[in-house]
Amino acid sequence: MIRLRARHIAIIVLLIVVGPVAIDRLLPADPRQYQGVSLEETVHTDVRFRNSSQNIDLAGMLFVPEGDGPVPAAVVIHGSGASNRENRWYLTLTKFLQDNGIAVLLPDKRGSEKSAGDWRTADFEELATDTLAALDFMLHQHLVEISRVGVIGMSQGGWIAPIVARDSDDLAFVVNMVGSAVTPKEQLLYEEDHNIRQMGFLPGISYLIALASTAHIRHVRMPQFYDRVADYDPIPLWDAMAVNALVLYGSDDTNVPSEESAARLQALDKASIDIIIHEGSGHALQDPLGEGNDLIRDEALAAIRDFILEMN
Repeated sequence: MIRLRARHIAIIVLLIVVGPVAIDRLLPADPRQYQGVSLEETVHTDVRFRNSSQNIDLAGMLFVPEGDGPVPAAVVIHGSGASNRENRWYLTLTKFLQDNGIAVLLPDKRGSEKSAGDWRTADFEELATDTLAALDFMLHQHLVEISRVGVIGMSQGGWIAPIVARDSDDLAFVVNMVGSAVTPKEQLLYEEDHNIRQMGFLPGISYLIALASTAHIRHVRMPQFYDRVADYDPIPLWDAMAVNALVLYGSDDTNVPSEESAARLQALDKASIDIIIHEGSGHALQDPLGEGNDLIRDEALAAIRDFILEMN
């Protein structure tokens, strides 16, 4: 702890000394109002299921397309933090898939909305058991084609998806939507570096500050979480994955190192992993600046739809 405080003091001194030359310019925020689906625009059923392995009661929203079925289905794996049923990013994807003949279970993350438990004290392995329970629930829905059920890991959910693929014999596919393929500690440093750049600090200076801020996050603010997941490497699980996977990144993502993540997955040389990098999109895979205001760009939605519908 003494060493950590000393590092913080050193950073403060650095800012005082180099501050006048470290700042380039304040970067303007994206002024757009993104268009996404609201909860009121959806048709869904509230459902409940149980994670017996963790003794946790879970809940969620089931989105079923019109028709008699059977239909392919997907379980969404949430990103970091608590889940919110009114989150338009998730709802935009979910409604699009529902409208295109795909059933979707959008769970409440443990400790969020109507689900019991606490995501703050769970590591990726434990969170994966929630998704396994959700998969089991979906496999028992009469409209669902049980040979075409998969998962969509969104952001942090992309770390959890390959764990689910390892532990499930019933999984048909994996979609990784802007989920990192580097370790959590590498991703955190990348994100902090870019957060600080957004404040106007030049590259290099921002990296030095990020080294201190990530140490503070890992060892002071969230030690219980990062002590368990910081060194988690998803690449061996991706390498062992037996099902087809679609991975989508945005070239301008400041949360996840999309270029490095894609490179590590490409190095596996697996024909079963299809990687798409959407130029000009950030972490939400939104429309590039000047090309629209959609929260998730049409090409990304269509790629996910086509990938799922083409599963045999």
